[in-house]
Amino acid sequence: MISGSSTGAAFNRKLRMGMIGGGPGAFIGEVHRKAARMDGKIEVVAGAFDIEPAKSKQMGEELNIDPKRTYDDYKEMVKKEAKLPAEERVDFVTITTPNNWHFPIAKAFLEAGFNVICEKPMTMDLKEAKDLQKVVKASGKVFALMHNYTGYPMVKQARYMVQTGKLGKIHKIVVEYPQDWLLTRIELEGQKQAAWRTDPKQAGAGGCLGDIGSHAENLANYITGLEIEEMCVDLTTFAPGRLLDDDANILLHYTNGARGVLHASQVATGQENNLGIRIWGEKGALEWHQEHPNYLYFYQPNEPVHIYRRGHGYLCEATQRATRLPSGHPEAFFEAFANIYLNVSETIRSGLLGEKPTELQLDFPTVDDGLRGMAFIATAVESSKSNKKWTKMLA
Repeated sequence: MISGSSTGAAFNRKLRMGMIGGGPGAFIGEVHRKAARMDGKIEVVAGAFDIEPAKSKQMGEELNIDPKRTYDDYKEMVKKEAKLPAEERVDFVTITTPNNWHFPIAKAFLEAGFNVICEKPMTMDLKEAKDLQKVVKASGKVFALMHNYTGYPMVKQARYMVQTGKLGKIHKIVVEYPQDWLLTRIELEGQKQAAWRTDPKQAGAGGCLGDIGSHAENLANYITGLEIEEMCVDLTTFAPGRLLDDDANILLHYTNGARGVLHASQVATGQENNLGIRIWGEKGALEWHQEHPNYLYFYQPNEPVHIYRRGHGYLCEATQRATRLPSGHPEAFFEAFANIYLNVSETIRSGLLGEKPTELQLDFPTVDDGLRGMAFIATAVESSKSNKKWTKMLA
């Protein structure tokens, strides 16, 4: 169970969070706010919540934020927050805007000396990702990418079991992420979340690929540590007139010789949010499903199936750290976000105290994961347009 920061007694205040995006009606922004508040160590004190200043002010009022710290846009927020005394300004900002705003906002805050948490995918294209990696390293600040599925306890257990050799050499990875919410062109019916995700000017080169395919790629990498060497990609747009892909089918070659299949779809009839992964190794195999996240299945030749369940003492340290409730009480989506906020906030807190963060505290996606994710998207788009069977992973 989470017992709190080792530095809490020496740093007896909540970290101050600012938010860009997450205005009225925004789904993911409210998820971030709930998750950030879950452990009682973070408070939202400032924000530029919407591209429309009136809506930003409305959100600030709903959150009971000082009107002076509800800003019209991120540029005003950077300028005015940087002028505040150190004991008042935000400790970090969270970016929950459409993809096209991620790079300029993150760059502005990092260069002004602020830590950043950013939604995925990290940028609009690979060039921006490379530029942002340089900005992060030059700034010396903490940058975290919100690949929230890495925060699930049993995902951390799966990673531990791969790292400790329970599976042996990995032979094959099958990861899938089917949904059906874009079966029809609801982006034409005023559905805000669909509108920007299907607009290449706001989402980038990948539709389904960038929105959920990037999660599938990240999950496979987080658990196994394996890097993609080359891929063969078929991107399809099934909804007539839609400008970006809504279905992706990808064959993968990994650098260790393993083979992989990645399937993502937002037109898979009857599917809600069915992210799942199966990993086969020479000694054992693992299976995990996001819709049933508290169970991890472990297979061995000629052995009964082993089911690892969240909340038990036999699980690894990272899994237990990411667990808030006793066994039998379901934990899921909000808690996974909160686990990333916990680790990022404790890493920031360690920096403020002049201490070195622990390996457990550093367990969150970084700018390097974001760069790899953008290389994945760029390579997949290139492969889908090509007549070549295999396309090498872009660097």
